[in-house]
Amino acid sequence: MSRHPSYGKSNKGAKKRNVLKRFERVDVLKKLGRWSAEENKRVTGLPKTPVMP
Repeated sequence: MSRHPSYGKSNKGAKKRNVLKRFERVDVLKKLGRWSAEENKRVTGLPKTPVMP
């Protein structure tokens, strides 16, 4: 029995995302040097960050 074409490909979730999760944004800010654990205690209201591959 074959699968219906509406189910799509198995690698459908492998495309590039354009929205980062909070921990990913904190990692990007650390790489850019704009995050320090002493000053930044909150993870809400983070500045916008570029999406890095």
